[in-house]
Amino acid sequence: MILRKMLPFVAAVGSLLFIWQVVHWILPGYLMPSVFEGLSRFFGNFSDPVFIETVQASLSRLGWGYPLACVLGATLGLIGGVSRLFAVYLRAVISILQAIPPITWVPFLVLLFSFGNLPIIIVITIASFFPMALSVLNATEGVNRTHLDLARVMGANKRQLLSKVYAMETLPAFVTGAQVAFGNAWRSLIAAEMVGGASVGLGWSTSYASEIGDMTGVLAGIVTIGSIAIILDLVILESLKRRLLRWRYVGEGGQK
Repeated sequence: MILRKMLPFVAAVGSLLFIWQVVHWILPGYLMPSVFEGLSRFFGNFSDPVFIETVQASLSRLGWGYPLACVLGATLGLIGGVSRLFAVYLRAVISILQAIPPITWVPFLVLLFSFGNLPIIIVITIASFFPMALSVLNATEGVNRTHLDLARVMGANKRQLLSKVYAMETLPAFVTGAQVAFGNAWRSLIAAEMVGGASVGLGWSTSYASEIGDMTGVLAGIVTIGSIAIILDLVILESLKRRLLRWRYVGEGGQK
């Protein structure tokens, strides 16, 4: 069963590597290194302390900005469930701000806070806040009215409605929103590091390799960025989803 689920993924990776190799056969070697050269650099990088520091810097920024966005988005989305006026206000703010690409905040934030981690962390938070807040806010509108009425009859106040009814019924939306938010957070992190918000990080190192004409380094950086994103999303977040929503998979032998 595991092999059957992995087969499409393996086929996708194999086809991309094949296209890469075909392009290498067409273009000069200095423009497009072979798959072997690119993957050799990719694996070799992990024995380089400087590269490890680069990966750690990116993951550290993600580790601050992404959870902060999830907490803020979920909290404000839940508050919108018990306050109609706040829900309308929150939707208006989101509709205005999400029209602005998160990366455009980098010059503004660099001027405010100078270069470093803080501008990038704020960009990550902005990018991942909107899908989380909208997902939870939309889910609150689908909360079972019978459950709400029953909780009110039993004397539940707004705080108890939030923690005992809304939080429980919006949990699937929270998990879905967290996965969507992760994609936004990761892409914004790499983009912010590339456009000058940092002097260390995966985005910066890939951009620097391009500036010095190191195509093998560029491709190894792209493979690294994609590999880490896949591990975080398909392994860690997917495992967390199955743990939080394990009742959904009961009766399916743990398989969906």
